[in-house]
Amino acid sequence: MPPELVETQVKYHGDEGRVWCAGLPALAAAFLDRWDLRLDGEPRHGVVALVLPVTRSDGTPAVLKLQQIDPEHIGESTALAIWAGRGAVRLLDDDPDTGTMLLERLHYRCLDDVADDLAATQVIAELLARLTAHPGPPGINRLGDIAGRMLADAPAAVEQLTDPDKRRIVERWAAVVAEVAAEPGDRLLHWDLHFQNVLASDREPWLAIDPKPLSGDPGFELLPALHNRWDDIVATGDVPRAVRRRFDLMTEVLGLDRRRAVAWTLGRLLQDALWDIEDGRPAVPDDHRAISEALQT
Repeated sequence: MPPELVETQVKYHGDEGRVWCAGLPALAAAFLDRWDLRLDGEPRHGVVALVLPVTRSDGTPAVLKLQQIDPEHIGESTALAIWAGRGAVRLLDDDPDTGTMLLERLHYRCLDDVADDLAATQVIAELLARLTAHPGPPGINRLGDIAGRMLADAPAAVEQLTDPDKRRIVERWAAVVAEVAAEPGDRLLHWDLHFQNVLASDREPWLAIDPKPLSGDPGFELLPALHNRWDDIVATGDVPRAVRRRFDLMTEVLGLDRRRAVAWTLGRLLQDALWDIEDGRPAVPDDHRAISEALQT
């Protein structure tokens, strides 16, 4: 077991995560046997999942993804089946009871390896245009429900902020979300499409991985590609302009109404702030404040 995976599982899931990690070797062995797979590489892992390179009985390379069932990942295999390899990694088999999936094997090269961050953002925008072309299926998380919970939780969360400036910022984000909450959208969203969640492939240049399926407005998809690779934005010497260049590129490719896209991006900032407050972390980091200011000027 990679110790880093154990650490994050315990961090996010406590004793439940520790128990899940202890059972991973047996779970992996069971699916290697069930799907007639042979290990053929070193294990890799993300924040919550263990990924084993395998070969199928017909010689096809694949990866076995083992992850604890989590509310944010509800419907992951459903979304991958809908996309059917078009813009996303192809689902080969899955077990809904455990969250285990067999996926096509991609290259371990992501959009962080593309030197030009705007070219990388263009790739994300084009993938999002394809992925969000589908309506969200029943049974997955819905942005309308999430927005409702955020608006309900925001007043008490704001009271925990001691910095008046940060309180005003979070209150402003909540007010903007309230203006669009009645129209949350119905598209199938990835919900976490940042540069490291796009891998190189032989059959297409780039494919999305690790969705957290959500039904809603595509404007809620844009923040990860705005605040990741932040050093590239700072290096331009003009942070507001660099933020707007990424944002405008994505909204243009996706054909989004800019006002609504700004509102839902602020909604994503609100979501992050509420998570930070709940976890006892400082809310409204500098990059989030800078994104908010850039989009509202």
